[in-house]
Amino acid sequence: MINLGIIEDEKMFRESLEQFFGTQPEFQQVQSAGSVEEFLELLEGGLEVDVMLLDIGLPGLSGLEGIRLLKGKRPNADIIMLTSYDDSDRIFKALCAGADSYLVKRSSIHSVKEAILTVHQGGSYMSPSIARKVIDHFSPKRDTDEDQILTGRQEQIVQGLVDGLSYKLIADKYLISVETVRDHIKKIYRKLQVNSKAEVIRKRMDGEI
Repeated sequence: MINLGIIEDEKMFRESLEQFFGTQPEFQQVQSAGSVEEFLELLEGGLEVDVMLLDIGLPGLSGLEGIRLLKGKRPNADIIMLTSYDDSDRIFKALCAGADSYLVKRSSIHSVKEAILTVHQGGSYMSPSIARKVIDHFSPKRDTDEDQILTGRQEQIVQGLVDGLSYKLIADKYLISVETVRDHIKKIYRKLQVNSKAEVIRKRMDGEI
């Protein structure tokens, strides 16, 4: 039976997590707080916890700052980051600080449960997009511009995605095969460290590429 702690400042999201896990047979107790400081007070009051779901963007101390403090109070407890942030900097800061797993909030509630059970049994669990970034970080890198900058053709294909064109329409527009478009898309995903067309479009709209 798992004692679960939830540290999340978004009230509706926190309550939905409490409601779900409060009805699951594997969980003995579910306790939540809206900040690291509030949860630390609960731990100082004797609260027992096996696994903590921890957001990063919190009022007061951030989740990243809170990891060491929470581990200091409960060294044997596991911490799973559950956050909207999926940038490499925060991922590695969290893991280096002692987080045991990292999930993005768009994960299904059943994935969150699977992560908790896996971590509690001594394993590790990450959202697929996060796992890919971790793997890419430790993969051998070639320090060439080709690996870091989109080619002219890849820029055209990205613009085609932003314009809502299908792979076939992109292929027709630039007089190339659909298979060539697919090959470029795979390379674009690797260079941008993304896993979907939507993420490519978001990066372009945000001015990141």
